[in-house]
Amino acid sequence: MGRYRIRVATGAWLFSGSHNRVQLWLVGACGEAELQLQLRPARGQEEEFDRDVPKDLGPLQFVKLRKHHSLVDDAWFCDLITVRGPGACEEAAFPCYRWVQGQGVLSLPEGTARLAGDNALDVFQKHRERELKERQKLYCWDTWKEGLPLTIAAGCQDDLPPNMRFHEDKRLDFEWALKAGALEMVLKRVYTLLSSWDRLEDFDQIFWGQKSALAEKVHQRWRDDELFGHQFLNGANPMLLRRSTSLPSRLVLPPGLEALGAQLDRELQNGSLFEADFILLDGIPANVIRGEKQYLAAPLVLLRMAPNGKLLPVVIQIQPPSPSTPTPPLFLPSDPPLAWLLAKAWVRNADFQLHQLQYHLLNTHLVAEVIAVATMRRLPGLHPVFKLLIPHIRYTMEINTRARSQLISEGGIFDKAVSTGGGGHVQLLRRAMAQLTYHSLCPPDNLADRGLLGIPSALYAHDALRLWGITARYVEGIVHLFYHRDDIVRGDPELQAWCREITEVGLCQAQDRGFPVSFQSQKQLCHFLTMCVFTCTAQHGAINQGQACLQMTITWHLGRRQPDMVPLGHHKEKYFSSPKAKAVLNQFQTDLEDLEREITARNEQLDLPYDYLKPSRIENSVTI
Repeated sequence: MGRYRIRVATGAWLFSGSHNRVQLWLVGACGEAELQLQLRPARGQEEEFDRDVPKDLGPLQFVKLRKHHSLVDDAWFCDLITVRGPGACEEAAFPCYRWVQGQGVLSLPEGTARLAGDNALDVFQKHRERELKERQKLYCWDTWKEGLPLTIAAGCQDDLPPNMRFHEDKRLDFEWALKAGALEMVLKRVYTLLSSWDRLEDFDQIFWGQKSALAEKVHQRWRDDELFGHQFLNGANPMLLRRSTSLPSRLVLPPGLEALGAQLDRELQNGSLFEADFILLDGIPANVIRGEKQYLAAPLVLLRMAPNGKLLPVVIQIQPPSPSTPTPPLFLPSDPPLAWLLAKAWVRNADFQLHQLQYHLLNTHLVAEVIAVATMRRLPGLHPVFKLLIPHIRYTMEINTRARSQLISEGGIFDKAVSTGGGGHVQLLRRAMAQLTYHSLCPPDNLADRGLLGIPSALYAHDALRLWGITARYVEGIVHLFYHRDDIVRGDPELQAWCREITEVGLCQAQDRGFPVSFQSQKQLCHFLTMCVFTCTAQHGAINQGQACLQMTITWHLGRRQPDMVPLGHHKEKYFSSPKAKAVLNQFQTDLEDLEREITARNEQLDLPYDYLKPSRIENSVTI
């Protein structure tokens, strides 16, 4: 006879507990035993029991549980079950972190991460095969629009698997915040109903309500050329700017601007000429909102880096040359102030379209969803890569499903308020897919390709590279615990299937754009996993947090800090049970805290601080 101490932890979310009775069994290498418990789990509680078992079960392999109900199936969110057996020095952990519903038996394997080839005991191999078979029925691919990444098959959030849904606290906050934003819009509309907008200062009538300290500074200085250039390096969309290697072919200088041409040539020779080309917008049909035709520009901006590190605009071309306008007008800082300001406003409008659709929706949200669906379909819960990635895909499927049904759907917010709505946004996304390369998702490669390395005033670039390096060390620490040699990487069938699922299926044959279809080495695997974690966390934080009428309200809602926000690397779920893996995570957290202090100290010296990649402000997954 042996005594076992069992601890059962229930989630802290609303409705995580259950009034239904839960039955448990312990399964070891030498047998199994039912525990005589009357467990009715309570929200946020950890319940502890000691039970005598008449026979030696041997090393524990599984905890099995079943929830009984008579009239109502009261779902239970089980966090973690731990068991200490007779004479054991350490507890055996059985991670769950999912909803327990229905009356079927759920088997939780002991939480030590294992590769498929490491299963000396056949029971674990059978378990992972059954798990994947069930998951592949539950998590299916769908095509939202041809030519775009595949998505989870769900018409609305209610169609999603329960474990991918918002917890109740998150759902209530999300929906109430939308209602509060809508109420703010109604109040602003009433407030401005009887007033006319004759001056730029009249826009102050709608600049109240939800805003940040940085938004207030931008509001005060939005006309300045210095701020205009700063936003390309460190604003909401730092992904378009690149150092010029030649003058853009679309730039046609009319007679009389020879001095400008000479200036551009000097800046080019000095390596201080930069460009932002919005040519992707050329020819995209503009929306019609409330019967009024909208307009889109496809500007080109050339900027120079001043000796003090400030990036300043030199010339703006609103549209590229066309048969009807072979020499489009150019706008210069020396033009009348309102003409120059209007040209910059067209650039900011174009930047909004690419920021929201290409760099935010496509390059973070939709890529993260592909990673999430492929992970659930191809990696069992015991796989170390599953344990590494699962904290970074929380809520991603639901936020994206809501976006497709409410934001970018027919009649959704984009159709009601955005110039590219009404179908143009889909055309733009298809064009952007051609630029979605593997390099574009990896900051060391992307920043090098754009010539932005080593620029002291490029704060996004600096912080992104630091975070990439910290994330890479974390990933390498986990990978090297399980893949000691390159041949182990090549010989992992689950890992290779996961890679193919992402590149060939989810990203629609993206091997032509540099994505791998297999992993041949530890180095290649680590680089890809670093991209996955970085895209789902830091890159989304950089693009999402800078978001500031309906456009103002929805972008504030999408960009605000969430009440249940989990900072990067600080998830509470204990998917890894080995001390070595826990030590790697602890070091990741320490490295992030060091970077936090470094960014805080730097920002104290800056007039315009760059906070978007502060680790404490980066969500651990794409949740908004």
